[in-house]
Amino acid sequence: MLLLIFEMKKTFVLSFLIFIFSLSSLHSQRKLGAGAKREQTTRIGLDGKIDTLNTKSSTKVILSGKTKWTDYKIISHNRDTTYIDTTLTLQKEYKFNYLRTDNFELLPFHNQGQTFNNLGYSYNNILRLPDFGFSAKQVSYLEVDDINYFEVPTTTTEIMYRTGLQQGQVVDALFTLNFSKRLNVSLSYKGLRSLGAYRNSLVSNGNFRGTFNYTSKNKQYEVRGHLATQDFYHQENGGLTPTSLENFINEDPNYEQRSRLDVNLNDASSQFDASRLYIEHSYKLLAERDTLTEKDFSNLKVGHVLTNESKSYGFNQTTATTSIFGDTNGTGSSNNNAQSKLTNNEFNLEFNSKYVLGQLKAKVHFTDYSYGYDTILNTNSIINNYQLKTTAVSFGADWNAKIKNFNLNADATITPGSGILSGNYIKGTAVYKKDSLFAIRGSVLLSSKSPNFNMLLHQSSYDNYNWQNQYSNVNTRDLGFSIASKWLNGSLNFTNIDNYTYFNTQSKPSQFEDQIAYLKVKVNREFKFWKFALDNTLMYQNVSSGSSVFRVPEFVTRNTFYYADNWFKGDAMFVNIGITFKYFTEYNANAYNSLLAEFTLQDNEVIGFPTFDVFFNARVRRTRLFLKVDNVTSGFTKKNYFSAPNYPYRDFTVRFGLVWNWFI
Repeated sequence: MLLLIFEMKKTFVLSFLIFIFSLSSLHSQRKLGAGAKREQTTRIGLDGKIDTLNTKSSTKVILSGKTKWTDYKIISHNRDTTYIDTTLTLQKEYKFNYLRTDNFELLPFHNQGQTFNNLGYSYNNILRLPDFGFSAKQVSYLEVDDINYFEVPTTTTEIMYRTGLQQGQVVDALFTLNFSKRLNVSLSYKGLRSLGAYRNSLVSNGNFRGTFNYTSKNKQYEVRGHLATQDFYHQENGGLTPTSLENFINEDPNYEQRSRLDVNLNDASSQFDASRLYIEHSYKLLAERDTLTEKDFSNLKVGHVLTNESKSYGFNQTTATTSIFGDTNGTGSSNNNAQSKLTNNEFNLEFNSKYVLGQLKAKVHFTDYSYGYDTILNTNSIINNYQLKTTAVSFGADWNAKIKNFNLNADATITPGSGILSGNYIKGTAVYKKDSLFAIRGSVLLSSKSPNFNMLLHQSSYDNYNWQNQYSNVNTRDLGFSIASKWLNGSLNFTNIDNYTYFNTQSKPSQFEDQIAYLKVKVNREFKFWKFALDNTLMYQNVSSGSSVFRVPEFVTRNTFYYADNWFKGDAMFVNIGITFKYFTEYNANAYNSLLAEFTLQDNEVIGFPTFDVFFNARVRRTRLFLKVDNVTSGFTKKNYFSAPNYPYRDFTVRFGLVWNWFI
């Protein structure tokens, strides 16, 4: 019944968006009016890079000679501005997936929309507060920093479509328009339903986002915000049984159809739901303005930010499987009462002046957080408190400045006391950019915060999955350096972690007493010859301390050889055709625990394998077409490819999709 309700909700939202899209052309035609014309242009991508491809077939919209491609703005949470991107590059191939990001450091499970194992870790942009947990279900969760805002002169839409695996598809639709130059509204919905090749592996996900941003006529008052609702329903099969695993590895011809293979769980599923309301607004109290440029020399603003977020997770089973999860106090399993609620109010005072070299903001946070369950789920457990509730007051400051070719940023927050939310967060970055030749970035991050809440408290009908812990704060220090140039792109991160928390081989939370020392180096270089190119990305990782609990492959490489050219008369179609090789060295990859929705340590299985993917991509005006064959060599190589122990990676799979943009 719950699944039916979720599917009805997704269908309604998607139908509403399609209806809105059908009105976009009418709105745009009304906007064009007299004086509108088209002309050829060069476009800039979302990464800020100029599209160097032949653009004879591309157009830009001119409204009374004033509107151009830079007017179609995408504004990040941190107020970085990029532009609507209709180019076709190799990076688009890497990002044409469910996450819509380059997943070089991730190892996907066979069905899209499922979770990912980690081939590498990043600690240069971690959250300020401890999280809900159940992290395997939050890979595709959109945080506050992931939400974009827009400013467009004409109604703008984008639709991404991608086929699923066995009776499924992905649709990611965006609609945005400006009711005036000062007010923009956007609606977005990403929906996925994919059956999967193995038994009990259905995935049904939904991400809805609605945003707005408004500036008063005199620019004295500014407000923006978003509403996000996200739900992830996954059938959980627990991986292949020992017999099925043997049949898979030995390539038994009777089991080429993967649905014939037995799995460990046949009636289990998980449900992750979340909703968030975010509002950020400020009022300008004082301003000193240049009468010639009409820009402020300096100003003083008072602001407020509200974040109200709730999450819930449940693992449900009709019949208990004691052979996998241990003893239980019932015939089934349910821990679907795990839920959290966060309310954070930030009040800030911001001063902008060239005399203090930029923007200085002082802020104070008032945070209320609750996590837990409605009741005791297991009478065999020793849990005496099934809810964690806490409040905290935090103090902090931000500083942003630009000095010639340097961009400087600093962000610091401290939460005094001894409660669960106590800790500190300090991050500083410096960027030096020399025209379009190169950019150098250095960063440092210091963080101290509690482990995720599901490590502190967890309940289940299974006896072994009930605990109530008190842990020391996890202390993280990350030093980063990166360079981007036309010759070489590279990055280096060195991370130290004290009191590292993890799930051990028994699927119990544990805290490491020694220090984790983690080095990650990544380089990228592309070589071009005529219409051909070879793109190479190599990552080296070393864990000099703590490798017994922190495990990564030593080397990960991705090499793509491709052909790019314009086809047909008038360069009507631009194509990208190539093959991608990816390989990571063998390591004890973490195991996936479907009940916890977490990855745990394991010492029995070593994973590491190569894959070859073939792609044919094309661009016709603003439409980009994608055709890809995953793991093309799986038919004649050993069946040693796994995303995690007992979970095979995908077989030979053909996928098709497109990205379609409308601006007028």
